[in-house]
Amino acid sequence: MLLGLAKGGFAGMGALSLPLVAMTVSPVRAAAILLPILIVQDVVGVWAFRRDWSGYVLGWMLPGAGVGILLGYVYATSVSADAVLGLVGAVSAVFGAYRLWVERRGVPQSAGGSPGWVGSLFGVASGFTSQIAHAGQPPFQFWVLPRRLPRDVLVGTTAIFFAVVNWVKVPAYLALGQFTAANLTVAAILLPVAVLSTLAGVRLVRRVAAERFYTAIYVLMIAVGVKLMADALT
Repeated sequence: MLLGLAKGGFAGMGALSLPLVAMTVSPVRAAAILLPILIVQDVVGVWAFRRDWSGYVLGWMLPGAGVGILLGYVYATSVSADAVLGLVGAVSAVFGAYRLWVERRGVPQSAGGSPGWVGSLFGVASGFTSQIAHAGQPPFQFWVLPRRLPRDVLVGTTAIFFAVVNWVKVPAYLALGQFTAANLTVAAILLPVAVLSTLAGVRLVRRVAAERFYTAIYVLMIAVGVKLMADALT
């Protein structure tokens, strides 16, 4: 439902989905279950904004994202499940805190005129956090939002960037042995819920005052992140 609402207009809420699932199964399995749902949802966004995107942003960030995904894969294969769980919790907590900071303080300005290679570094960070926790938005936004792209160009660039990133993650999860029949079955069961929630989000986003809703989601992300880190340590 959170993934659907995020695609329907409540941007950012989907980042809570993986930490919640990781409270019941391993974080790597949780990510593998949600990845096919994300890929199906990406189709709508890419098609809708296929003519509005920034080649400059994508050209600099996508290569870095590929490196970050590779680093995330190496991390997942080199450490214990508890270490991955702890990192998922940390990413969740940092994401929630970052979004609360942006809501109160506004978009950071320092990266607005930075050169393209800086965007590649943020791409590495975005690819890594996306591979580990499907939470690549903060590094992406930190470099892209200060550039003040037109609204449709920003939405289209975001949609295309994460659609490519999600497909690049597929070989990594195949190599991790996570696209099992059981995981794909769970994803197939959850997909209609995500699609219906997307349609609901499109309707609700025009009727609901989202500010308090967002605050609750981000606070919950911090709480869930702390809980996952505590679980990893104990």
